[in-house]
Amino acid sequence: MDYLRTLGSAAVSTLVQKSGLNLPFSLGAKVSQHEGYYNLYDATKRDDGSPVSVFEYDFTDTSKKNAKSFAQNALKKLRTTRHPDILKFMDAVESESSIYIMTERVRPLSDAISQYSGRSQQEKEDWLLWGIHRVSVALSFINDQAMSTHGKLITDSIFISPSGEWKLGGFELFSSSRDESPILYTLGSTYPGSIKWAPPEVKKTGWLTLKDCDPAAADAYALGLLLHAVFNPSHPPPPTAEPPHPPPAANSRGSIPTAVFPVFKKLMNPNPKSRLYAKGFLEVGMAEQGFFSNNRLVKVCSGLDNFSLASDSEKSTLLRTLKDSASSFPPEFATHKVLPSLVSALEFGGASAASIIPLLLTFGSHTPPEEYSKIILTPIFKLYTNPDRGIRMALLEHLPDYVEKLDKKAVSEKIFPHLQLGFSDTVPLIREATLKSISLLAPKLTDRLLNNDLLRLLAKTQMDTEPSIRTNTCILIGRLGPTLGYNTKRKVLVPALSRALKDTFVHARVAGLMAFIATLECYEISELATKVIPSISFTMMDEEKIVRDQAFKAMELFMKKLQDHAATMVGLLMILSTLGAVPVPSTLVTTAAGAAGSLAGWAFSTLGKRMAASDLETPMATTTGPEVDRSNSAPPTSLSNHIGEIKRPTFANNLSSSSLPASRSTGKGLQLNSSKQNTSVAAGILADEILEDVAGSATLEGNPWGNDDLIDVNADEGDWSAFETAPVNSPSPNIPQTPFATASFGGTSVSKVNHTPRTASPSNIARARSPLSPSGPTSRPKSPPVVQDSWDSGAEWGSTEAPPTQISSPATTGHAPSTLTKEDKALEMARRKEERKQRIAMLKEQKKSATQKPS
Repeated sequence: MDYLRTLGSAAVSTLVQKSGLNLPFSLGAKVSQHEGYYNLYDATKRDDGSPVSVFEYDFTDTSKKNAKSFAQNALKKLRTTRHPDILKFMDAVESESSIYIMTERVRPLSDAISQYSGRSQQEKEDWLLWGIHRVSVALSFINDQAMSTHGKLITDSIFISPSGEWKLGGFELFSSSRDESPILYTLGSTYPGSIKWAPPEVKKTGWLTLKDCDPAAADAYALGLLLHAVFNPSHPPPPTAEPPHPPPAANSRGSIPTAVFPVFKKLMNPNPKSRLYAKGFLEVGMAEQGFFSNNRLVKVCSGLDNFSLASDSEKSTLLRTLKDSASSFPPEFATHKVLPSLVSALEFGGASAASIIPLLLTFGSHTPPEEYSKIILTPIFKLYTNPDRGIRMALLEHLPDYVEKLDKKAVSEKIFPHLQLGFSDTVPLIREATLKSISLLAPKLTDRLLNNDLLRLLAKTQMDTEPSIRTNTCILIGRLGPTLGYNTKRKVLVPALSRALKDTFVHARVAGLMAFIATLECYEISELATKVIPSISFTMMDEEKIVRDQAFKAMELFMKKLQDHAATMVGLLMILSTLGAVPVPSTLVTTAAGAAGSLAGWAFSTLGKRMAASDLETPMATTTGPEVDRSNSAPPTSLSNHIGEIKRPTFANNLSSSSLPASRSTGKGLQLNSSKQNTSVAAGILADEILEDVAGSATLEGNPWGNDDLIDVNADEGDWSAFETAPVNSPSPNIPQTPFATASFGGTSVSKVNHTPRTASPSNIARARSPLSPSGPTSRPKSPPVVQDSWDSGAEWGSTEAPPTQISSPATTGHAPSTLTKEDKALEMARRKEERKQRIAMLKEQKKSATQKPS
């Protein structure tokens, strides 16, 4: 338990023998081996799986002198010395035969130098100077603040972190003059290869002489050797490294930058008191126009570390440098050094988001896919929670740069809840940018957010005060249409796009028409005919030509789709015509005159063609109602016809089943002296007149098109000429006077219409316009009824009045009858009802007397 406390870490697990160590990490591949004293492994931390590096020191080899002492010194000094440019200690495990030191994930400098061999000379020089700068900073801290000597400043003691930064390690000889037994002074000569980097004074008198020198003296000389090694990795050490240590010649510079070479010679001074130490080397390089201060990477790192304290001009300069040099930065430096610093600057540095977010996404484009979410997306999700308008605007403007990396869950849960606040922002620019971003994010929204929440927001933006926002809303709805749910399409698309067609902004109307075209496949065929086309038809007469042109184009596309679908439809008429049952017109009319001729010619010719030969021989007296001829120009009485179609079967069922069919089957008309037929005919006449009276009453009392007359009663010579100029027949003596009289027609007794001119009184005019008048509206010409000779009476049915006196027609008098008033109509209705009651009573009496006679 005592040695567990020496580990100094709560994460260290219980220690057992080497073969059974319970390590806080899992070893991976071996990366390198250093002089047999330690092995470097890639590893992963057990608790969170993060990548780490593990240095393994093995003491089992007895040929390695003082190996355990070097390992224990490295662990002690690395644990207690903390600096950003020194290798970060994380954990350690000790046993009797080995020590495991866990640090941040690193790789040897030698591997990184070989990778930079293919870079341009300028990029390689910038990277090497930046590394030397970081090592000089760490070395200055060790020599001045820690008052210690590193003692082993070589390429194998420097490692590269994931961010590309140089980290100083190799603390096996790290010593301080204040230590009880400094290992550098006592065991330095036993460390393999130590003579190669030893300064001239050590080569002359040994390592113990360093105790009387400045702690920075030995490290300064080693820094000069390191500078030569990294710039000239294939060259041998400079001649000044060996006695008698001559000054470096100009031809020994190699690839060392010209500005650095004079300082390099001062580092290699054999006199430790005259030698330039690491602190002085750093000051020379960081002076104005120095080789460090002009280095891009050095300036960027320094600026990022002090970003929150810099002035606005310094921040602008740094961001401009980042923008100009982004492509030339090492990938690991951009990913792990610049990006975290930019995110931190966004959150805490008060920097301009419009300048930093583009850089954040630019540097993030080189990030490995497996790390993109953690390095780039996680900070972006946090930025969406920031209410700052500058940050929100920058995020939305550069959304195309990272939207492909977003998944559906992240958009629905981490972005949209904060994004929707932008729809109600008081700044129009934010509302419009939010609206435009939806076209990119919509495919990554859940069905509920897309078909419910988003559409509610778009309904508000379509009524925005800004015309551009209303227009973009319509464009967005057109793009979203195909992705909406089936029921949502039915409810939303036509109303939403129709609203845009009524917008006062011309481009909003054009966008509405274009959206209708874009969503053409979203509509059912019935919707196209009943909703879409009626909704856009009025735009064909828009005051703006651009709207009219787009409307005609849209209408052309919709009509083409309807025509294509209609060509595949088969109706009942087409089926019957295929069977030969019903003829259809062979051609389509294309003009108004052609349509008028087709209506007159095609329909009547069709009816004529459908008459059988036997029907042509049948007299017209076989009809069952007191129907009269009328002018072809009279309008149809749709109401009376419908009532007749509904009611007549009821009356027919109450009549004798053998009356009317028998008269039609013989083909000779009705037989005389047949009381049953008289009764049936009378009943049919009565039924027809009752129905016509009812239809007439409905027409007079409630005209569905209004209370005004639909026909101009003053135009008698046009509408009523046949009625007023017909000849008068003498009444029959056996029955009440009726407008019908028998006449010979084809050998059969048939009735003829009594077109007696009447006085042009309002009552007569109303009677002429009623359904009972000969020129009343009917759907087709009717045949006059057949009446027995014994019913040929001069009196009118149910009336004791004398026949009306003949007067001249309006055509002869030169003036037209007056227009009926409401009082005249009411009086006419009362008179007609009274006449109908008298007729019914008369017919009942005749029927009663007819049934009493013997058969």
